Amino acid sequence: MRLIGHLPDEAAARTFGDYLFVQGIENHVEQEPADVWGIWVKDEDTLVRAGDLLRDFCGNPGDVKFRSEAQSAAALRSKQEQEEAAYRKKTRSRRDLFRPLTAYGMGPLTIALIVISAGVFLMSRFGAEMGQVSALFISSPLGVEKPLQEIRSGQMWRLITPIFLHFTFLHIFFNMLWLKDLGSMIEGRQSTRTLALLVAIIGICSNVAQYFVSGPVFGGMSGVVYGLLGYIWIRGKFDPGSGLFVHQYTVIMMLIWYVLCLTGMLGHIANTAHTVGLVMGVAWGWLASQRYR
Repeated sequence: MRLIGHLPDEAAARTFGDYLFVQGIENHVEQEPADVWGIWVKDEDTLVRAGDLLRDFCGNPGDVKFRSEAQSAAALRSKQEQEEAAYRKKTRSRRDLFRPLTAYGMGPLTIALIVISAGVFLMSRFGAEMGQVSALFISSPLGVEKPLQEIRSGQMWRLITPIFLHFTFLHIFFNMLWLKDLGSMIEGRQSTRTLALLVAIIGICSNVAQYFVSGPVFGGMSGVVYGLLGYIWIRGKFDPGSGLFVHQYTVIMMLIWYVLCLTGMLGHIANTAHTVGLVMGVAWGWLASQRYR
């Protein structure tokens, strides 16, 4: 940055600084000890032109061209800031680019979901006495007059709480194992807020869909787990900088398990919740990845 001259008062200095900016000359105006205002130019290639303009200004500071052009500086700066903001949104910082290499542990929301699920499992006597936790079913297992009658009456928690219900030890064990890995990756590589949105929206949609297909007697985190799997799989595939990754053999194994559940060989399974969760996760991952393509 080079000093090209001084002006006697702030108003003149600001007007001339704005005039230079409109002419495409980056500059800085500051007060100096001798009660004068210095005009500093950032690019040395513009020194000669800026000096000539300063001499013109000093020769006739009241010339209308200086004030009229200087008035457009605010709009020009605003446009420049918007362009810079748009550019920053399209660029990736070093932290983003190397996020896949950073370590992460279990996130607070992942831990909370596991603790709540385990607590509900204990309250139900390991799935043997589901009446103890009947308020967590999406609707009463005994049947009601209208669909989702309890939710209509204000018991909104029932939309999400079926994800905490598990009926056997293997049921909760495998769901929590997957939740620990998938949920922690999303929290560690992205944010707790992202995981919360995924769990809430996928959980509610898969629960409601399962209810209208098979009734209120269902539960488990598996719909959410399939949603998280689909999200990580597709987001990592199309946006490697997200830091999300799941091996293709893991995806194949989960899809094979998904098909086995559909056959009915494994007993009563909430297949609709699995399907809705997986489809929503895949769609969410693809749409999120388009921001960075």
